[in-house]
Amino acid sequence: MGRNGASDAEALRFMAQLGIQDVVLNTPPVPVKNGRWELVDLVGLRNRVEEFDLKLTAIENTQIDMRHHLIAGGPRFDEQLENMVETIKNIGRAGIPMYTMSWRYPRFYRTGHVDIGSGAKGTAFDASVENWPNVLEWELTEERAWECLETWVKTVTPVAEEYGVRIGLHPVDPPIPNVAGVPQLLHNFEGYKRLIEIVDSPANGILLCQGSFSQMAGADTDGGPSIYEMIDYFVKRNKVLYVHFRNVSGTVPKFHETFVNTGYVDMYRAMRIYAENGFDGFFMDDHVPHTVGDTDYGHRAKAYANGYIQALIETVTNESLHGAH
Repeated sequence: MGRNGASDAEALRFMAQLGIQDVVLNTPPVPVKNGRWELVDLVGLRNRVEEFDLKLTAIENTQIDMRHHLIAGGPRFDEQLENMVETIKNIGRAGIPMYTMSWRYPRFYRTGHVDIGSGAKGTAFDASVENWPNVLEWELTEERAWECLETWVKTVTPVAEEYGVRIGLHPVDPPIPNVAGVPQLLHNFEGYKRLIEIVDSPANGILLCQGSFSQMAGADTDGGPSIYEMIDYFVKRNKVLYVHFRNVSGTVPKFHETFVNTGYVDMYRAMRIYAENGFDGFFMDDHVPHTVGDTDYGHRAKAYANGYIQALIETVTNESLHGAH
Protein backbone atom coordinates (compact mmCIF):
# COMPACT_ATOMS: atom_id res chain seq x y z
CA MET A 1 0.00 0.00 0.00
CA GLY A 2 1.08 3.57 -0.25
CA ARG A 3 1.06 6.85 -2.03
CA ASN A 4 3.37 9.77 -2.37
CA GLY A 5 2.85 13.26 -3.62
CA ALA A 6 6.25 13.49 -5.29
CA SER A 7 8.89 11.17 -6.68
CA ASP A 8 11.81 12.70 -4.83
CA ALA A 9 14.23 10.60 -2.82
CA GLU A 10 13.09 11.83 0.59
CA ALA A 11 9.47 10.88 0.00
CA LEU A 12 10.37 7.46 -1.41
CA ARG A 13 12.71 6.74 1.49
CA PHE A 14 9.97 7.73 3.94
CA MET A 15 7.54 5.29 2.33
CA ALA A 16 10.09 2.49 2.44
CA GLN A 17 10.67 3.19 6.14
CA LEU A 18 6.91 2.83 6.80
CA GLY A 19 6.90 -0.65 5.27
CA ILE A 20 5.02 0.39 2.15
CA GLN A 21 5.39 -1.89 -0.86
CA ASP A 22 3.27 -0.56 -3.72
CA VAL A 23 3.74 3.03 -4.83
CA VAL A 24 1.28 5.22 -6.72
CA LEU A 25 2.63 8.37 -8.32
CA ASN A 26 -0.04 11.00 -8.87
CA THR A 27 0.67 13.20 -11.91
CA PRO A 28 4.41 12.53 -11.88
CA PRO A 29 6.63 15.06 -13.67
CA VAL A 30 6.97 13.00 -16.84
CA PRO A 31 7.70 15.29 -19.78
CA VAL A 32 4.96 15.57 -22.39
CA LYS A 33 6.39 15.01 -25.87
CA ASN A 34 4.06 15.55 -28.79
CA GLY A 35 1.07 15.17 -26.49
CA ARG A 36 2.09 11.84 -24.94
CA TRP A 37 4.44 10.15 -22.46
CA GLU A 38 7.38 8.25 -23.95
CA LEU A 39 8.75 4.89 -22.91
CA VAL A 40 12.23 6.05 -21.92
CA ASP A 41 10.88 8.52 -19.38
CA LEU A 42 8.48 5.99 -17.85
CA VAL A 43 11.24 3.40 -17.49
CA GLY A 44 13.36 6.02 -15.75
CA LEU A 45 10.48 6.77 -13.38
CA ARG A 46 10.01 3.09 -12.54
CA ASN A 47 13.75 2.58 -12.01
CA ARG A 48 13.85 5.57 -9.65
CA VAL A 49 11.16 4.01 -7.45
CA GLU A 50 12.82 0.60 -7.51
CA GLU A 51 16.07 2.09 -6.19
CA PHE A 52 14.29 2.19 -2.80
CA ASP A 53 13.07 -1.43 -3.00
CA LEU A 54 9.57 -0.21 -3.80
CA LYS A 55 7.30 -1.20 -6.68
CA LEU A 56 5.75 1.39 -8.99
CA THR A 57 2.36 -0.32 -9.20
CA ALA A 58 0.29 2.53 -10.58
CA ILE A 59 0.40 5.95 -12.11
CA GLU A 60 -2.55 8.14 -11.24
CA ASN A 61 -3.28 10.83 -13.84
CA THR A 62 -1.35 12.41 -16.64
CA GLN A 63 -1.21 16.18 -16.86
CA ILE A 64 -4.76 17.48 -17.36
CA ASP A 65 -3.96 19.22 -20.64
CA MET A 66 -3.20 15.79 -22.12
CA ARG A 67 -6.80 14.66 -21.62
CA HIS A 68 -9.30 17.46 -20.96
CA HIS A 69 -10.65 17.44 -24.54
CA LEU A 70 -10.98 13.67 -24.24
CA ILE A 71 -13.07 13.99 -21.08
CA ALA A 72 -15.10 17.03 -22.08
CA GLY A 73 -15.65 16.34 -25.77
CA GLY A 74 -13.49 19.15 -27.09
CA PRO A 75 -12.30 19.72 -30.66
CA ARG A 76 -9.02 17.91 -29.93
CA PHE A 77 -10.85 14.76 -28.78
CA ASP A 78 -9.45 12.44 -31.47
CA GLU A 79 -5.91 13.78 -31.03
CA GLN A 80 -5.95 13.30 -27.26
CA LEU A 81 -7.56 9.87 -27.56
CA GLU A 82 -4.75 8.70 -29.84
CA ASN A 83 -2.04 10.17 -27.62
CA MET A 84 -3.52 8.70 -24.43
CA VAL A 85 -3.75 5.26 -26.07
CA GLU A 86 -0.08 5.51 -27.04
CA THR A 87 0.72 6.60 -23.47
CA ILE A 88 -1.06 3.49 -22.12
CA LYS A 89 1.03 1.32 -24.44
CA ASN A 90 4.20 2.92 -23.08
CA ILE A 91 3.05 2.47 -19.48
CA GLY A 92 2.61 -1.23 -20.21
CA ARG A 93 5.95 -1.50 -22.02
CA ALA A 94 7.60 0.13 -18.99
CA GLY A 95 6.27 -2.65 -16.72
CA ILE A 96 3.82 -0.47 -14.79
CA PRO A 97 0.66 -2.56 -14.32
CA MET A 98 -1.98 0.09 -13.56
CA TYR A 99 -3.05 3.47 -14.81
CA THR A 100 -5.84 5.33 -13.02
CA MET A 101 -7.42 8.63 -13.91
CA SER A 102 -9.88 11.16 -12.61
CA TRP A 103 -12.57 11.34 -15.28
CA ARG A 104 -13.52 14.93 -14.55
CA TYR A 105 -12.93 18.41 -15.83
CA PRO A 106 -12.40 21.04 -14.56
CA ARG A 107 -10.38 20.20 -11.47
CA PHE A 108 -12.59 21.36 -8.64
CA TYR A 109 -12.09 20.10 -5.15
CA ARG A 110 -13.38 21.92 -2.07
CA THR A 111 -14.90 25.20 -0.92
CA GLY A 112 -12.68 25.64 2.16
CA HIS A 113 -11.17 24.07 5.28
CA VAL A 114 -12.49 23.44 8.79
CA ASP A 115 -10.87 22.87 12.16
CA ILE A 116 -11.36 19.19 12.97
CA GLY A 117 -9.80 19.44 16.41
CA SER A 118 -6.99 21.31 18.17
CA GLY A 119 -6.02 23.19 15.05
CA ALA A 120 -5.92 20.26 12.63
CA LYS A 121 -7.46 21.20 9.30
CA GLY A 122 -9.59 19.10 6.97
CA THR A 123 -10.84 20.13 3.57
CA ALA A 124 -14.55 20.94 3.36
CA PHE A 125 -17.31 21.21 0.75
CA ASP A 126 -20.56 23.12 0.97
CA ALA A 127 -22.71 23.15 -2.18
CA SER A 128 -24.55 26.27 -0.99
CA VAL A 129 -21.48 28.42 -1.65
CA GLU A 130 -20.75 27.12 -5.14
CA ASN A 131 -20.22 29.81 -7.74
CA TRP A 132 -18.34 28.43 -10.71
CA PRO A 133 -18.40 30.14 -14.10
CA ASN A 134 -18.65 27.91 -17.16
CA VAL A 135 -15.21 26.82 -18.33
CA LEU A 136 -15.85 25.30 -21.75
CA GLU A 137 -15.63 27.11 -25.04
CA TRP A 138 -17.85 24.43 -26.57
CA GLU A 139 -21.20 22.88 -25.64
CA LEU A 140 -21.20 19.57 -23.79
CA THR A 141 -24.40 17.65 -23.15
CA GLU A 142 -24.61 14.68 -20.81
CA GLU A 143 -25.28 12.46 -23.83
CA ARG A 144 -22.08 13.65 -25.52
CA ALA A 145 -20.15 13.24 -22.25
CA TRP A 146 -21.21 9.60 -22.04
CA GLU A 147 -20.29 9.12 -25.69
CA CYS A 148 -16.77 10.36 -24.90
CA LEU A 149 -16.40 8.02 -21.92
CA GLU A 150 -17.74 5.02 -23.80
CA THR A 151 -15.41 5.71 -26.74
CA TRP A 152 -12.45 5.87 -24.35
CA VAL A 153 -13.33 2.59 -22.63
CA LYS A 154 -14.06 0.71 -25.87
CA THR A 155 -10.87 2.00 -27.49
CA VAL A 156 -8.41 1.64 -24.63
CA THR A 157 -9.57 -1.63 -23.07
CA PRO A 158 -8.27 -4.00 -25.79
CA VAL A 159 -5.01 -2.02 -25.88
CA ALA A 160 -4.68 -2.28 -22.10
CA GLU A 161 -5.30 -6.02 -22.26
CA GLU A 162 -2.59 -6.45 -24.89
CA TYR A 163 -0.01 -4.38 -23.01
CA GLY A 164 -0.75 -5.73 -19.51
CA VAL A 165 -2.26 -2.61 -17.98
CA ARG A 166 -5.42 -2.31 -15.90
CA ILE A 167 -7.29 0.97 -16.23
CA GLY A 168 -9.28 2.43 -13.33
CA LEU A 169 -11.34 5.61 -13.19
CA HIS A 170 -11.63 7.78 -10.08
CA PRO A 171 -15.04 9.20 -9.10
CA VAL A 172 -15.93 12.85 -9.27
CA ASP A 173 -14.88 14.65 -6.09
CA PRO A 174 -17.07 16.21 -4.83
CA PRO A 175 -19.65 13.80 -6.31
CA ILE A 176 -22.08 16.26 -7.88
CA PRO A 177 -23.67 16.02 -11.36
CA ASN A 178 -22.34 19.27 -12.84
CA VAL A 179 -19.32 21.48 -12.22
CA ALA A 180 -18.80 24.78 -14.05
CA GLY A 181 -21.22 23.73 -16.78
CA VAL A 182 -19.54 20.35 -17.35
CA PRO A 183 -21.58 17.15 -16.78
CA GLN A 184 -19.86 14.90 -14.25
CA LEU A 185 -20.70 11.28 -15.00
CA LEU A 186 -19.09 9.28 -12.20
CA HIS A 187 -20.85 10.98 -9.31
CA ASN A 188 -23.10 8.12 -8.19
CA PHE A 189 -23.48 4.35 -7.99
CA GLU A 190 -25.50 4.13 -11.22
CA GLY A 191 -22.78 5.93 -13.16
CA TYR A 192 -20.18 3.46 -11.96
CA LYS A 193 -22.38 0.46 -12.76
CA ARG A 194 -22.75 1.81 -16.28
CA LEU A 195 -18.98 2.31 -16.56
CA ILE A 196 -18.01 -1.27 -15.75
CA GLU A 197 -20.69 -2.62 -18.08
CA ILE A 198 -19.34 -0.74 -21.14
CA VAL A 199 -16.74 -3.48 -21.68
CA ASP A 200 -16.61 -6.60 -19.53
CA SER A 201 -12.88 -6.95 -18.98
CA PRO A 202 -10.46 -7.10 -16.04
CA ALA A 203 -8.73 -4.15 -17.72
CA ASN A 204 -11.82 -1.97 -17.25
CA GLY A 205 -11.89 -1.27 -13.53
CA ILE A 206 -12.22 1.47 -10.95
CA LEU A 207 -10.12 3.32 -8.45
CA LEU A 208 -12.32 3.02 -5.38
CA CYS A 209 -11.77 6.32 -3.62
CA GLN A 210 -13.59 5.39 -0.44
CA GLY A 211 -13.80 9.03 0.54
CA SER A 212 -15.59 10.01 -2.66
CA PHE A 213 -17.84 6.95 -2.56
CA SER A 214 -18.64 7.77 1.07
CA GLN A 215 -19.51 11.33 0.06
CA MET A 216 -21.94 10.04 -2.58
CA ALA A 217 -23.42 7.22 -0.46
CA GLY A 218 -27.16 7.56 0.00
CA ALA A 219 -27.20 10.82 -1.96
CA ASP A 220 -29.23 9.57 -4.94
CA THR A 221 -32.89 10.51 -5.12
CA ASP A 222 -33.94 6.97 -4.26
CA GLY A 223 -31.73 6.92 -1.21
CA GLY A 224 -28.92 5.02 -2.92
CA PRO A 225 -26.80 2.19 -1.56
CA SER A 226 -24.61 2.57 1.51
CA ILE A 227 -20.84 2.80 1.26
CA TYR A 228 -20.65 -0.79 2.52
CA GLU A 229 -23.02 -2.02 -0.20
CA MET A 230 -21.02 -0.23 -2.89
CA ILE A 231 -17.72 -1.70 -1.69
CA ASP A 232 -19.28 -5.15 -1.65
CA TYR A 233 -20.74 -4.74 -5.15
CA PHE A 234 -17.54 -3.71 -6.93
CA VAL A 235 -15.09 -5.90 -5.00
CA LYS A 236 -17.20 -9.01 -5.65
CA ARG A 237 -16.93 -8.27 -9.36
CA ASN A 238 -13.13 -7.87 -9.17
CA LYS A 239 -13.35 -4.32 -10.47
CA VAL A 240 -11.36 -2.50 -7.78
CA LEU A 241 -7.71 -1.90 -8.61
CA TYR A 242 -6.85 -0.19 -5.33
CA VAL A 243 -8.43 1.93 -2.62
CA HIS A 244 -8.04 5.48 -1.39
CA PHE A 245 -8.78 4.63 2.24
CA ARG A 246 -10.02 7.84 3.84
CA ASN A 247 -12.97 9.02 5.89
CA VAL A 248 -15.40 11.95 5.78
CA SER A 249 -17.99 13.56 8.03
CA GLY A 250 -20.98 12.89 5.77
CA THR A 251 -22.36 13.11 2.24
CA VAL A 252 -23.12 15.83 -0.28
CA PRO A 253 -24.24 18.58 -0.22
CA LYS A 254 -22.04 19.33 2.80
CA PHE A 255 -19.14 17.42 4.32
CA HIS A 256 -15.57 17.73 5.45
CA GLU A 257 -12.64 15.34 5.58
CA THR A 258 -11.48 13.83 8.84
CA PHE A 259 -8.79 11.62 10.24
CA VAL A 260 -9.08 8.09 8.92
CA ASN A 261 -10.75 6.80 12.11
CA THR A 262 -13.04 9.72 13.01
CA GLY A 263 -15.55 10.10 10.16
CA TYR A 264 -19.01 8.61 9.75
CA VAL A 265 -17.75 5.46 8.00
CA ASP A 266 -16.95 2.42 10.15
CA MET A 267 -13.52 1.71 8.67
CA TYR A 268 -13.17 -1.65 10.41
CA ARG A 269 -16.48 -2.76 8.87
CA ALA A 270 -15.32 -1.54 5.48
CA MET A 271 -12.01 -3.40 5.74
CA ARG A 272 -13.86 -6.57 6.70
CA ILE A 273 -15.87 -6.36 3.47
CA TYR A 274 -12.72 -6.14 1.38
CA ALA A 275 -11.22 -9.14 3.17
CA GLU A 276 -14.37 -11.27 3.07
CA ASN A 277 -14.63 -10.74 -0.69
CA GLY A 278 -11.00 -11.68 -1.35
CA PHE A 279 -9.78 -8.24 -2.41
CA ASP A 280 -6.15 -8.55 -3.55
CA GLY A 281 -5.34 -4.91 -4.28
CA PHE A 282 -3.81 -2.40 -1.91
CA PHE A 283 -4.85 0.50 0.32
CA MET A 284 -3.36 3.94 0.58
CA ASP A 285 -3.72 7.12 2.58
CA ASP A 286 -5.43 10.00 0.83
CA HIS A 287 -6.08 13.68 1.60
CA VAL A 288 -4.70 13.44 5.12
CA PRO A 289 -5.60 16.39 7.39
CA HIS A 290 -2.96 19.01 8.01
CA THR A 291 -1.75 19.04 11.59
CA VAL A 292 0.05 21.86 13.36
CA GLY A 293 3.80 21.57 12.89
CA ASP A 294 3.59 19.02 10.08
CA THR A 295 5.41 19.36 6.76
CA ASP A 296 3.70 20.37 3.53
CA TYR A 297 4.03 16.74 2.47
CA GLY A 298 2.22 15.66 5.63
CA HIS A 299 4.73 13.23 7.15
CA ARG A 300 3.02 13.03 10.54
CA ALA A 301 -0.50 12.61 9.18
CA LYS A 302 0.61 10.11 6.55
CA ALA A 303 2.44 8.02 9.14
CA TYR A 304 -0.67 8.04 11.33
CA ALA A 305 -2.94 7.01 8.46
CA ASN A 306 -0.62 4.29 7.20
CA GLY A 307 -0.16 2.83 10.67
CA TYR A 308 -3.94 2.69 11.09
CA ILE A 309 -4.41 1.05 7.69
CA GLN A 310 -1.74 -1.57 8.32
CA ALA A 311 -3.22 -2.39 11.72
CA LEU A 312 -6.69 -2.85 10.20
CA ILE A 313 -5.29 -5.10 7.46
CA GLU A 314 -3.53 -7.27 10.03
CA THR A 315 -6.65 -7.41 12.19
CA VAL A 316 -9.06 -8.55 9.49
CA THR A 317 -6.46 -10.89 7.97
CA ASN A 318 -5.95 -12.61 11.32
CA GLU A 319 -9.69 -12.82 11.82
CA SER A 320 -10.20 -14.45 8.43
CA LEU A 321 -7.48 -16.99 9.19
CA HIS A 322 -8.42 -17.76 12.78
CA GLY A 323 -12.03 -16.60 13.08
CA ALA A 324 -13.40 -13.39 14.59
CA HIS A 325 -13.59 -13.17 18.37
